[in-house]
Amino acid sequence: MPATSATPVPARRFSLNPLLAFYQSSIGKKMVVAVTGIILILFVIGHLLGNLEVYRGPEAMNAYAQFLRGVGPLLWTVRIILIIAVVIHIVATIQLAAENRKAAPRKYRVVAHQRSTIASRTMLISGLIVLCFVIYHLLHFTFQVTHPQYRDLHDSLGRHDVYRMAILGFREPLISLFYVLGLFLLATHLSHGFSSVTQTLGINNRKISGLISNGGRTLSWLLFLGYISIPASVLLGLIK
Repeated sequence: MPATSATPVPARRFSLNPLLAFYQSSIGKKMVVAVTGIILILFVIGHLLGNLEVYRGPEAMNAYAQFLRGVGPLLWTVRIILIIAVVIHIVATIQLAAENRKAAPRKYRVVAHQRSTIASRTMLISGLIVLCFVIYHLLHFTFQVTHPQYRDLHDSLGRHDVYRMAILGFREPLISLFYVLGLFLLATHLSHGFSSVTQTLGINNRKISGLISNGGRTLSWLLFLGYISIPASVLLGLIK
């Protein structure tokens, strides 16, 4: 029999790598939101523990701040990781919100609102407000852009007087009120995030999902109380 030439099979194009293909799926974006959210929660906890040094007095607070300055490269590595996590978290959240809005039929919109909570419906908005709060916080205390006079504060050992800076900053009622509002929205955001993470991770066990949801809510509001205790203590004259 005469030999027949094989028909050439067109080469498959792999335009997407596995990670990008996974991210483009809805579950992929939800996983990314969950993982980046966990990274940010760990930072929020660590940041609060550092801030609570203010209750030990200026020596402890300024020594802690000096320690952070001394680990410069490591500190900036952490900051870069946090910035990347924040950007990815926001982008993925916005994309998910757009996909959900496009997929949800209009006739079910009223039913969906009845089942959802205010926190879940305002998750995107509260997240963006929290972002604005974080930016202001950095400009206020970290880079001293809004209050450049803070740069001249030094204690008797020549260290940057972070303790005094915190006292002066939170003595202004409007600033303290803004911090309380921002932290309230952050706690609301975290509380709902813990509730939804069990669905994202596919945890069907009621006991485990309930433990994560309830424990997350409790942690969120404990963080809120811990953070706002500082401006409240300054305004009440408990910290001088």
